Amino acid sequence: MRLRKRGFTLVEIMIVVAIIVLLAAIAIPNLLRARLSANEATTIAAMRTLSTAMESFRAAQSPPSYPALLTDLNATNPPYIDSVLASGVKGGYNFTFAQGASGTTYTVVAGPQTPNVTGVRSFFVDQSGVVRVGTSATGTPIE
Repeated sequence: MRLRKRGFTLVEIMIVVAIIVLLAAIAIPNLLRARLSANEATTIAAMRTLSTAMESFRAAQSPPSYPALLTDLNATNPPYIDSVLASGVKGGYNFTFAQGASGTTYTVVAGPQTPNVTGVRSFFVDQSGVVRVGTSATGTPIE
């Protein structure tokens, strides 16, 4: 009497592996794009937060002026922004802050830490409070 061996054949295992590779080839690019979109959405929200914090800080000063540094928004009690955003790096983006002449204006530019990996677009906000795509008030694209 012959014993029947149980198990999978090599062809069956190869078919299962081929299906897994096919599903991975479809899913991985979608996951990477979702990560880029999430980073950009987080950055837009952070730009709005910075704009609101700048106006709140300005209103609390006498005479009214914007902060000299981004970290000044975290040095108050209670802080206007969290320490992560005050460091200038959040969600795969670098935030560059510049105070304008005599503290009456400011600009914040957010650019991806690694272009096309952590983000594709750059963002800009100034005292107008309008978040724009690009690196300037006119929407100059990232170069």
